[in-house]
Order: sequence, then structure tokens, then C-alpha cells
Amino acid sequence: MVITRPEMEIGRYHWMYRSSRPHRYHHVPALRGNISPLGIQGCFECCIKCLGGVPYASLVATILCFSGVALFCGCGHVALTGTVSILEQHFSTTASDHALLSEVIQLMQYVIYGIASFFFLYGIILLAEGFYTTSAVKELHGEFKTTACGRCISGMFVFLTYVLGVAWLGVFGFSAVPVFMFYNIWSTCEVIKSFQTNMTVPGDQICVDIRQYGIIPWNAVPGKACGPILENICNTNEFYMSYHLFIVACAGAGATVIALLIYMMATTYNYAVLKFKSREDCCTKF
Repeated sequence: MVITRPEMEIGRYHWMYRSSRPHRYHHVPALRGNISPLGIQGCFECCIKCLGGVPYASLVATILCFSGVALFCGCGHVALTGTVSILEQHFSTTASDHALLSEVIQLMQYVIYGIASFFFLYGIILLAEGFYTTSAVKELHGEFKTTACGRCISGMFVFLTYVLGVAWLGVFGFSAVPVFMFYNIWSTCEVIKSFQTNMTVPGDQICVDIRQYGIIPWNAVPGKACGPILENICNTNEFYMSYHLFIVACAGAGATVIALLIYMMATTYNYAVLKFKSREDCCTKF
């Protein structure tokens, strides 16, 4: 008699388990809904899924952008008002001499209002675009789909962010000009104090001429301040506040530039992922 291989397997099975009864498998009912084996709702999994769709780079850039624009606009507005007051009281007593400067500063203050409003809306739009793109790319809410309109909108944000980044580099450089001017005045006052202490050179010979900066005409009277008068200007509360507010405004402009650089990277990466998602399996955290 020839024993086949299936019969040998059955015999070995009976020998191992000492029973001729077949093994019985018990059906385990499937879990209903989003319930874990311990009977607890899957809140942790849901939170992890939601956190995976957060555009962290865009979120950090938005916070940094709001903070930088707020510092630049708020401190810059107050500092410009203090600068006009210093010029009117100490460097240009005739109103007609600094009339053009007053109009320019008033116009700049209105521009500051527009900048604050624009970047508040633009930051929210970029953050919303980051949430939408990240959720779409990671397929958190269904099948990934991209359209020509969506790619066009992402490309528009990339271009606009690059333009704003270059523009804010100019704003950052421009905001350093009043810091440089106030620093020169402050350093001159420190030199006067040191000379008075050492009794080497009379303080009346040390002056600051505002007309050389081009903000007031050369026929402005008096146009310059020397010795004790200049020292009194440096000791005023308006000079102290305007100087430090211009420094904070310059720092705010620098923070805005950094935020826009982060936005550039985020929007560029999102646009690339939207364009090449159909050909590459890539994810985004932006």
C-alpha cells in the first residue's frame, strides 16, 4: 500500500495533537466604528491625523509675520511722530522749512496703516492655503485631486510672496536709516559728555547738523545743535523714545523678512508637490 503525502500530513497532525477531531476556529466579530480593542474611542489616532495636516512652517511664519509687522507699524508710527516734534522744536523752527517733510511723514503713517491691514489678511490667506495644500497632499480627507486652477493659485502665491520678500528687504534697509541718524546724534552726545569730564575740548565746538542728511533744506534755521543744546536734546524723553522705537521697528522689519523667506520656501514646496504629486509619492509638512 502506498501512503500519499496528504495522508502523511494528516497522520502527523493526529499524532501531535492526540485527537482525530479537526481544529475549530471561532469567529471573532469585527469591531464597529472607531473603537479600539480595549473599547476606547480612537481619539489619539484622530488627533495624530489632524496634527499631521498642520502646516507647521506656515504657522510659524504667520506668527512671526504678524509680530514683525505689528512692531514695525506700531513703533514706526510713534517714532515718526516723535521725530517731527524734535525737528520742530530744535532744528527747524520755521514751519515752511519742514512742511514737505511733515507731509511725507504723514503719508508714511497712512502707508503703515495699509501695510498692517494688508499683511493681516495676506498672512491668514497663506496660512489657509498651507492647511488646504497639506491636507490635500497627505490625502487626509479623501482622494487627492489637483486642478489647473489650484496650481495657478499656488503659483500666484509663490510669485507674490517672492515680490513681497524683495520689497521688504528694501523696507528693512530703509528702516535702518533713522536708526543710523539717531545713533550718530546719541554718539555725539556721549562724546560731549566725555570731553566735559576730561576737560580736553570745549563742548560748544561739537555739533550735529541735521541738514546734511537731506531731511530739511539748507536754509532751515537753526539746522544744527551744538554743545549743551545738543546734550539737552539727547536727554529729552522724545529723543530717547524715538531712538529705541526706531530700533524695535527695524527689528520688526527684519522679522517680517524672515517670515517671508519661510513663506517662500513653504509656498514653493507646496506648488512643486501639487504639480508633481501625480508622478511622485511625496508628502509635505508645510
